[in-house]
Amino acid sequence: MKTDTKNILIIDGQGGKLGRQLIDAIKSRFTNIEITAVGTNGIATSTMLKGGADYAATGENPIVVACRKADIIIGPIGIVIADSLMGEITPRMATAVGQSSAFRILVPANKCDNIVAGVPDLSMSALISDTITKLAELLNS
Repeated sequence: MKTDTKNILIIDGQGGKLGRQLIDAIKSRFTNIEITAVGTNGIATSTMLKGGADYAATGENPIVVACRKADIIIGPIGIVIADSLMGEITPRMATAVGQSSAFRILVPANKCDNIVAGVPDLSMSALISDTITKLAELLNS
């Protein structure tokens, strides 16, 4: 997957805190990337933009469009489950993420009535660290 600039799409909802932490970690470690942050609501988008996203938008259609253009999509596992994140993920959003040709790194946050079996209950910093490790593997392959 080694080429020039990679388009990384970060999707988050609620307050956007996970998205912002991911953006901070990615920006501090990698070059030749552009981060597009799409929030399911304005607060999430604003939070991720403050974290250093290169581009940002809010809502269903921006998620659908960004999924078509992304090389890698990162977000909580709920982004592939309709009605998750307290109902913020619409069926159209979940379908767009699932049908995208991008690689997906899904953070297994055991929240919002979704529990991933076999995944230990890790701290958010441990989940972000593992996400960055997996991103590095993708970018270096």
